[in-house]
Amino acid sequence: MIRVLIAEDERLIREALAVLLSLEDDMEVVAQTGTGDEVVALAAGQRCDVAILDIDMPGTDGLTAAERLRRDQPGCAVIVLTSHGRPGYLRRAVHAGVRGFLTKEVAGDRLAQIVREVRDGGRYIDPVLAADAISVGESPLSRRELEVLRLAEDGRPLHRIAEELSLSEGTVRNYISAAIQKLGASNKLHAIRIATQAGWL
Repeated sequence: MIRVLIAEDERLIREALAVLLSLEDDMEVVAQTGTGDEVVALAAGQRCDVAILDIDMPGTDGLTAAERLRRDQPGCAVIVLTSHGRPGYLRRAVHAGVRGFLTKEVAGDRLAQIVREVRDGGRYIDPVLAADAISVGESPLSRRELEVLRLAEDGRPLHRIAEELSLSEGTVRNYISAAIQKLGASNKLHAIRIATQAGWL
C-alpha cells in the first residue's frame, strides 16, 4: 500500500485529491495539511511513501518543504502539483529533489500513475513546463540578490532587510540595483515582477 501525504492550502482541492487517490486499490491517504510547516513532521509520523505538495501555501512553501523532506525523510518521494507552472519553479524543484512536477490540470488517473512511478524511483516532469524552463534559462541573479528581492517582495523596508541578512543598508541597496540592472528592469518592483513571473523567486 502506498502511503500518501497531501499538502494543499485550498481545502476543496485537498479533499478532492484525497478522495480521488483513496479510490485506488494500492493507495491510502494517511495525512493532509493546509500548510507547509507540518509536512516533514507528518511525513515522518505517518511513514509516508509519497508527498504531494502545492507550492504556494501559508508558512513554509512547497519547494522549501520538499528540500526539508529530502534532508530529513529521504524515503518519501515528492510530487509538486501547482497551478503556477513557472519555469524557475521547475528548476528549484529539481534542485530540491522533487521527483514529480505537474500542473493541477493533470487527469486523476494520470496522477495516480505518477504517484506509483515516483514511489518506484521514477521521475515525471510535465513536458510543456520542461520546454518552458529550457527556453527561459537560468536566473542571472546571484543567491544573495534573489534573497534580497524575496524579502523586498514582502514589503519589508530597506533597514529591515539589512537587519535580517546582517548587511548594511548600502549593501542591500547595491544588491537591489544589481538585480534591476541584470533583469533590465525599470525599478525594484519591476525587477520583483520579472523574477516572480520567471519563477526565480
